[in-house]
Amino acid sequence: MAEALKGIRQPDPGGEEEVQEELDAGYPYSNLPDFTQPSPPSTPASLPSNHRCGPSDATKGLFVALLGGGLSAGFVGPFSRMAYQTSHLPSLELLIFRCLFHLPIALLLKFRGDPLLGPPDVRVRAFFHAMLNVLSIACAYSAVQVVPAGNAVTVRKGSSTVCSALLALCLESQGLSGYAWCGLFGSTLGLIIIVGPGLGTLQEGTTGLYTALGYVLAFLGGLALSLGLQVYRSLHFPSCLPTVAFLFGLVGLMVSLPGLFVLQTPVLPQDPLSWSCVVAVGLLALVSFVCVSYAVTKAHPALVCAVLHSEVVVALMLQYYVLYEAVAPSDIMGAGVVLGSIAIITAQNLSCEKEGQMEE
Repeated sequence: MAEALKGIRQPDPGGEEEVQEELDAGYPYSNLPDFTQPSPPSTPASLPSNHRCGPSDATKGLFVALLGGGLSAGFVGPFSRMAYQTSHLPSLELLIFRCLFHLPIALLLKFRGDPLLGPPDVRVRAFFHAMLNVLSIACAYSAVQVVPAGNAVTVRKGSSTVCSALLALCLESQGLSGYAWCGLFGSTLGLIIIVGPGLGTLQEGTTGLYTALGYVLAFLGGLALSLGLQVYRSLHFPSCLPTVAFLFGLVGLMVSLPGLFVLQTPVLPQDPLSWSCVVAVGLLALVSFVCVSYAVTKAHPALVCAVLHSEVVVALMLQYYVLYEAVAPSDIMGAGVVLGSIAIITAQNLSCEKEGQMEE
């Protein structure tokens, strides 16, 4: 028996490979994967195996800023001017009405069990954010009463874009791509084309002084807006958005009520047109505030401000068709440049996620 076992040929390690090659050649289906073994993670079955396309967070934020922030805010300036022309409604009183629309958000915070003023460790910054937004809106409403609505919105948005880009570079060291810088430059150039001729023809005397003061207030409103966006980006807690929205209304009332009786004369709107303008300003401004606050957490603040330049185009259209104020050819040219710049910024941020990796 032992001799018989010795006569059996032992398997050659090198021969196994030759046998396997012969089997593979004779049976072409032997190269199929072994489904009994666990397979590595792959693309979900509901999606194509080669790629999966979808918008990035930055793209979502920019679209929210464009559709919810810019378009709705474009109606605020002309409606504010209509309320001033029909009832001589003071700017601080209009701000008070707007803040009243923010106060019901306290019910949402109480229902969720969140503190109305935010967590103690970020409460000071949340109040500072509210103060900056109140200052920005107060300057904007005051500017709209002495200069054309389109020009006031233009200066405010232009200054907010430039200041946001500079603050992001200095405070956060955030770089921008070449397409983004091209879009920022184009949008700022469009605003200069719109407002440049008006700045060059300021009248002398009291009228010219008030007009120049209106442009200065619009610029300060944009600066305060850019600072507020940077402060909001530093706030990180679950109920951040409803908390800052409520604080804006609370701080706005605390500042506007004393200032109205000291600096201006309260006026009660009498006609339905004034009340309609007041309600429209409050609702549209609340929508714009929420959309911009959401967008700035998803995309670069300078890009968000650049996309908000769509507010300028809407304000110019309402200025011509509703307020019957003249729109110069330079306004139309500048609006076209602004829209082209918005298209560049939005197109550059469109992304396609391929094989699980996001490409912006």
